[in-house]
Amino acid sequence: MGVARGFGIFAGTLVILGAGVYGPATLVGPLPAASVSNLPAASPDATAVPPALPMTGASAVVEGADLAPIAVAGEATPVPMAGITKTITALVVLDAKPLADGEPGGTVPITTDDYLAYIDYRDAGTRTVTVYTEDQWTEREMLQAMLLGSSNNHADTFARWAFGSTEAYVEAANAWLDENGMTETTVVDATGLDEGSVGTAADLSRLAALALTDPAISSVLAEPVTGLPSRRGITNTTTYLPEQQVVGISRSYTDAAGICLLFAGDVSVEGESYRFYGAFLRQPDWESLESGVVALMESARAGVTPTPVLPENSPVVTFTTPWGESANGVSGATPARLRWGAAAPTIEVNADRVTIGGTGAKVGSITVVDGSTSAKTSLTLDRAITDPGVFWRLSHPVPVISSLIDSLKD
Repeated sequence: MGVARGFGIFAGTLVILGAGVYGPATLVGPLPAASVSNLPAASPDATAVPPALPMTGASAVVEGADLAPIAVAGEATPVPMAGITKTITALVVLDAKPLADGEPGGTVPITTDDYLAYIDYRDAGTRTVTVYTEDQWTEREMLQAMLLGSSNNHADTFARWAFGSTEAYVEAANAWLDENGMTETTVVDATGLDEGSVGTAADLSRLAALALTDPAISSVLAEPVTGLPSRRGITNTTTYLPEQQVVGISRSYTDAAGICLLFAGDVSVEGESYRFYGAFLRQPDWESLESGVVALMESARAGVTPTPVLPENSPVVTFTTPWGESANGVSGATPARLRWGAAAPTIEVNADRVTIGGTGAKVGSITVVDGSTSAKTSLTLDRAITDPGVFWRLSHPVPVISSLIDSLKD
């Protein structure tokens, strides 16, 4: 209420009192509105089965690229990420050189420098896919070699092709990471062989979501190797525990990073499919990785359930009247969706002006945002707010008359 308006109401109240119409005004004037205060969001269901994550290394799971992790465990600071770096390379190049689903894309010529880099990587004992000078690879074939074959020489060639040099690529990649909210992830190369390419499990779980929602990358991961890559003997390094409904994106190892896995997990509940995305970093051995992923999938099958976005009759606000009565504003029904554990949703309340009302009276609306789901429902009173009666009105003329004058100005 502005200063001028407040002064006008005060002056009007004095006029009414001075004119001798105090009694009628207090008896027929509208009651002052109840104040509204937000209530703390309800805690997640304590009985829900949370994601089982290993305490070794670093790990995280998330429902989508724009969402906070469902759970994180282990090291929270950035750590080397090995071949997961190539997934960043793929996304950054595709951002600069888009590739439509099913299309071959641009042509990437293999230069003498590319061939010499292949020889160096091969002689160093790192993963490579054979190239020869004057080869002509399509953009899709480059993705097959780099993602499925984890080819280090193809990662460098792809970055140079898109940006002119690996240095220019690194600059573009770090800008892309910042733009996409992965501020704790940094690359210094296109391959991940350099231990300076680091990230957090939380960031990289979101990277997994970005990768699998990119049509070019998801199709490369799902389809068999064809053309030139198949003739060069590419084997798929990403497939991992498909019997557990795991979708591998990157599986790699370096001495600095340990074993790293970028993946998604699928769970079917009552005929509906639920997908989450995850990153496991610095796993000490293959047995630990497998047992950790199996435990995670078992917890997903137990923990993912169809639940309302916000349980019906959840208290979200309290209405308190000047005469001392109060009632909670509670939520109506919201649609159920598959959820895992669940953080408290974001709630936006649009409350009406409330003076009196019966139990169940509609007093506004609620918008609930939970992950990627948004739902609107009613706000109702959980108990009645009644008229305070004649005595309260006569003994509290200022709030009643102020409310009357305010209503005349609206």
